[in-house]
Amino acid sequence: MNLRHLIPFVDGDLQEWAIEARLLRWLTFLWLFMGLVVLFSASYPVGDAYYGDGLYYFKRQLVSVMVGMVGFNLMVHFPLRYVLGMAHWFVVLLLALILVTLIPGLGTTTNGATRWLSLGPMPIQPSELIKPFLVLQSARIFGQWARLSWKVRLTWLFIFALVLLGILLQPNLSTTAFCGITIWLIALAAGLPYIYLMGTALGGLLLATISISVKEYQRRRIMSFLNPWADPMQDGYQLVQSLLAVGSGGTWGTGFGLSQQKLFYLPIQYTDFIFAVFAEEFGFAGSLVLLLLLLVYGTLALIVSMKAQNAIHRLVAIGVMILMVGQSLMNIGVATGALPTTGLPLPLFSYGGNSMIASLLGAGILIRVARESREAEVVSLEERRSRSRRRR
Repeated sequence: MNLRHLIPFVDGDLQEWAIEARLLRWLTFLWLFMGLVVLFSASYPVGDAYYGDGLYYFKRQLVSVMVGMVGFNLMVHFPLRYVLGMAHWFVVLLLALILVTLIPGLGTTTNGATRWLSLGPMPIQPSELIKPFLVLQSARIFGQWARLSWKVRLTWLFIFALVLLGILLQPNLSTTAFCGITIWLIALAAGLPYIYLMGTALGGLLLATISISVKEYQRRRIMSFLNPWADPMQDGYQLVQSLLAVGSGGTWGTGFGLSQQKLFYLPIQYTDFIFAVFAEEFGFAGSLVLLLLLLVYGTLALIVSMKAQNAIHRLVAIGVMILMVGQSLMNIGVATGALPTTGLPLPLFSYGGNSMIASLLGAGILIRVARESREAEVVSLEERRSRSRRRR
């Protein structure tokens, strides 16, 4: 691999890419730019109040972006068969790290949840980093389900279940549900028998019901979602403030940097509820632009999936679409009161290095699928020689 492929935003062979790959690349950069702009505004008051530096969170996010862009470029330029071949090792490694967070004294606890490991300057959240590799490995397993022995099938179903259980015990019901839904939808797209799908869906609902029954704070979240105005100063406070922010934006928004709710009314406004700040400052028109971007991104992902020559590649494209677009819609649904409050970040918007790296890895994987769909086309020997000369 050419070392210049590790340099973010630099690609000398773009003209040889499929049109879908080029469009996805620029849409990813546009999405990332919008996210950084909004994060700058949403995090400035908190950074200034707590650290004496309004750019505190923004600068840390830029570091995560640079790390994530290296991974993004690696995925874009690395043959997908090798990435798929290594996916199971990353799943097992990150599963081990998830289980390590459950060991008293080793995991870092924040807001009552132990989801992080302090292994360096940036805390590691394995439940976020595992998402793109779950997509790869589940696509690999379900894409060749008919050719696998029952021993291999049951082994990986057990590992997937262990991943979900480990995340649930942190506790992190929202990420557990999202990862479970992602794996389930990939299995559905692969055409697995409906009896298996119905069984796992019922099992997942039962597990979620048990978790909500046992965890009081999860029950209170559900109740506050149903009627946040019943307790606007306690359980419903976060959603009420988010709805006030979204409603205050009107048609055109209050203007960049002029959100009032981010001034310590709306909790965690630079992570889970960053869309509320975006909607307040850019209004209904800005929100429509973001939804249009998600629509175009999702449509392109589906086109890439339909053009893929390999069944596993097709499932990878569908999985990444769920990872990027599906999670975005869930986050927006939470901020607007359409879904119960969860801890899912808005990809490429919310503050968090692990989420940023996972999102950029996913985007790079999708672009690689688009590139290989183009490269799978039959070309003449003369055209292949011409391309080879141009690369040199």
